[in-house]
Amino acid sequence: MLLAIETSCDETGVALFSEEGTLIKDYVYSQVALHSPFGGIVPELASRKQLEILYPLVKRALEENNIKLSDLKAIAVTFGPGLIGSLLVGVTFAKALSLSLRIPLIAIDHLAAHLFSIFLESEVPFPYLGLLISGGHTALFMVKDFDEYELLGHTRDDAAGEAFDKVAKLLGLPYPGGPIIDQLAQKGNASRYNLPRPMLEENNFDFSFSGLKTAIYLLLKREQEISKEDLCASFQLALCEVLVEKTLRASRLLKVPNIVVAGGVSANSFLRRLFMERAERENIFFPPLPYCTDNAAMVGFLGWVKWKKGDFASLEAEPYTRALFKKATLPLL
Repeated sequence: MLLAIETSCDETGVALFSEEGTLIKDYVYSQVALHSPFGGIVPELASRKQLEILYPLVKRALEENNIKLSDLKAIAVTFGPGLIGSLLVGVTFAKALSLSLRIPLIAIDHLAAHLFSIFLESEVPFPYLGLLISGGHTALFMVKDFDEYELLGHTRDDAAGEAFDKVAKLLGLPYPGGPIIDQLAQKGNASRYNLPRPMLEENNFDFSFSGLKTAIYLLLKREQEISKEDLCASFQLALCEVLVEKTLRASRLLKVPNIVVAGGVSANSFLRRLFMERAERENIFFPPLPYCTDNAAMVGFLGWVKWKKGDFASLEAEPYTRALFKKATLPLL
């Protein structure tokens, strides 16, 4: 059996995989209720709750599946990027188990786990473009294999999920902002407000959403009466159009028809519909909804791939807060 642990931010995830790579069971403890009063994640509270929850969640996973600690053959854990306090809880716990049980420790990059989360349900042929969109990251990757992927472009400021949360806060909506904006937008008129599409026409694979957020802030200051439904629909259309059009443009320029859209924002219903409407010959793949947000199942799958290759980590390896990927050198578009 392989045990997987995810504690990169506020979610606590635990999963079990068989030696054949089959997901046995995964568990996620959410901290949304804890952080909602603050309108966002409080890192200190997140790490303390991780410390409180992780061991009982691992114990529950083992007991409910009749697995003993001695049955474990390897342990995979997220090393980063993420909040350092939360990462330390998971990594330290995993190192202690690895040392005491004398089993391999497998270091997983959180972003890479998202890029391959699609394999929990579907086989996608390499190469493919991976659009990773979450509260902390918005980036486009060329994925050639499980251990070969390079960064094509990323956000220069706010991530897509971060923009959803900040706009929701401007509108007085609860945290997290993504789901509530998605719901309200379904009742709104997306053409009501003319909002910018940042960097849509620029010849690169980068993104930027701070200007879109600022445009909404100025609009709210300028106009007395605002339809929240219409503004949510207009905002969602502007942000999703940038994500969809730039990704499809990259697919056509690089002649890579397969596209995987992953991360928490990939659960957005309008984004999924817009991708499917505007794709021509491209094949668009989305992970199952439970595996869009942070989870240990995606950590376990990539951990299993590394386990079979003998790609293990040293007990001296340290967690990291920032992405390790270097941007690929590309010709001018």
